[in-house]
Amino acid sequence: MVGICEELGIEVTKHSVSRFADGEIFVQIDESVRGDDVFIVQSTNPPAENILELLLLADAARRASAARITAVIPYFGYARQDRKDKPRVPISAKLMAKLMESAGFDRILTVDLHADQIQGFFDIPVDNLYATPIFKKYLLSEFPMGLNPEEWIIVSPDVGGIKRARTIAEKLWNLPIALIDKRRPKPNVAEVVRVIGDVKGKNVLLIDDIIDTATTISNAAYALREEGANRIIIMATHGLFSGNAIEKLENCPCERVVVTNTVNHNFDLPGKFVVLDISQLLAEAIRRIHRGGSVSQLFL
Repeated sequence: MVGICEELGIEVTKHSVSRFADGEIFVQIDESVRGDDVFIVQSTNPPAENILELLLLADAARRASAARITAVIPYFGYARQDRKDKPRVPISAKLMAKLMESAGFDRILTVDLHADQIQGFFDIPVDNLYATPIFKKYLLSEFPMGLNPEEWIIVSPDVGGIKRARTIAEKLWNLPIALIDKRRPKPNVAEVVRVIGDVKGKNVLLIDDIIDTATTISNAAYALREEGANRIIIMATHGLFSGNAIEKLENCPCERVVVTNTVNHNFDLPGKFVVLDISQLLAEAIRRIHRGGSVSQLFL
């Protein structure tokens, strides 16, 4: 949030977040927001307190007569629970949408939703930005001449990410794409079946939106190396790094893991990891929303 404010040339509004003795959350906005355009920045990854703080701050701003309240959610938690694919399970992403609307938000700004259809869960405007420009800028700094389509290929670690891979491939020098075909016997357990596409002798950008336990992405890297891939660079927007994900990525045959700072970590990442700052992209989106400008240009 500090980085966003620095990009905008403003200060963070004074506010307090504390706990009662039993752990109950208490929030207070410590200066007037009457008639203001309020942007509340909070990723909703676990723990659940992140969501509660976001909702409580929205309610506080609404009761303080803010003119408009926008939730800036770099990482939208519970987005993987976007459908009823088993008996007696919730559609958690839909519930999150309703909670945010009930809290008083007028607009949602997020980055790389796990499923685009989640935008339809809301009855308020949703701007879903993409981290592709951030990744392209990084790649240009590492490879000033761009990536040669004869040498590089983009790979999706599963069927669900093929649309994302195709879109990124078009924006990154029209690179070819390949796909990992896998089965998932249960959550967070992935079994790589085969690589669809020719990766032998190619350098690979292994692209995903979320790295959680890193099981899928690390298994994909092993499969690509077995198929004869040369350099493997993993790129994902949201690095959750649950459990022993860091160890898996350290040991897998990739030379780099590139993520953005949509999720803050309270630990240091090893040298193999690169964290890109997304505050400039979010700041520009906030500026355009406030001024009534076009945000869609940032999707390109």
